[in-house]
Amino acid sequence: MGKVRVGFFSFTEITDPAEHLAYNEWHQLDHLPEQFPLDGVVYGQRWVSTPACRRARAVDGPPLDSVHYLTLYLMAEPVDRTLEEFGALGDELRSVGRFHEHRRARLSGPFTLAATAAAPRVLVSAPAVPYRPNRGVYVVVRDLAPAGAGPTDIADRPGPADRPGPADRFEGALAARLLGAPGVAGVWTFVSDPRFDDLRWRPGHRSITVCYLDGEPLDVTPALDEVVLGPERRPDKSVEFAGPFETITPWRWDWFEADA
Repeated sequence: MGKVRVGFFSFTEITDPAEHLAYNEWHQLDHLPEQFPLDGVVYGQRWVSTPACRRARAVDGPPLDSVHYLTLYLMAEPVDRTLEEFGALGDELRSVGRFHEHRRARLSGPFTLAATAAAPRVLVSAPAVPYRPNRGVYVVVRDLAPAGAGPTDIADRPGPADRPGPADRFEGALAARLLGAPGVAGVWTFVSDPRFDDLRWRPGHRSITVCYLDGEPLDVTPALDEVVLGPERRPDKSVEFAGPFETITPWRWDWFEADA
């Protein structure tokens, strides 16, 4: 699957409508570039849930219903050291006033890369898909913990590669169906990993499926909604979120100006 082992996700809400411009300027011109010198951070990208994207969500429940932005950092070995340095860098930047305070991470943390796939038409390999220009992503987040389950009694943690568990089988089938939709260049699947349970982030027991889009996100979304919702227009009960985000162009940050 190439060199990437972990995806670090941050689903972010801006808590003051007047702060979107300042947040985008800070993140794209200051915060994001500072991550790339770290050993193991191989790529990072951020997308926006514009007002139109928000209206187009197929599933939109808590804790992710209020998010405006999605950031994904791709990390290679040494993963443990990279995560330690990643967290320490955030603390350092905050201590010198280089952190945006009008934001709240609704879901954040490291997720192990479980599977990659590329649509045959795009020609690039599956590990290369995130580096290919995209117009946006369609993201499906699933809560894999049964109601009332604790961290040690979750029934469908992914199994070994030769004996996939229920979560693996579901994610594989979902990714295959999403990959067949027009405008989807590739699909990467991530799952939470008990290896990271003792770190500062608490992502729960979830999977995150990311569809990289080379079609316009709002044009591609209806076909992907059909995959997620099924013929009865009801998603699997584990789905917490499903919807599109658009790629961010530097200095074009005016999506929420009417709300400011």
